[in-house]
Amino acid sequence: MQVNIYEAKTHLSQLVDAVHNGETVIIAKAGTPMAKLVPLNDGPKPRVRFGLMKGEFMEAADFDDPLPDDLLAAFEGRDV
Repeated sequence: MQVNIYEAKTHLSQLVDAVHNGETVIIAKAGTPMAKLVPLNDGPKPRVRFGLMKGEFMEAADFDDPLPDDLLAAFEGRDV
């Protein structure tokens, strides 16, 4: 379905209902298509499944210990 801008402003609620029911609406200005009104959801989003990699990675016991002074100095751009 194609409508002009005036028609779109006048009948926006009906156009949104039509789009919700699966129709695509093209909005034109002086007969030239300018925009497309489509449904917001393209379908169900894939669900995030937590824990799929459980047990696949091991972290060192000291992974969150402070950095050695020389390495910290290098990150901060200062001399030791």
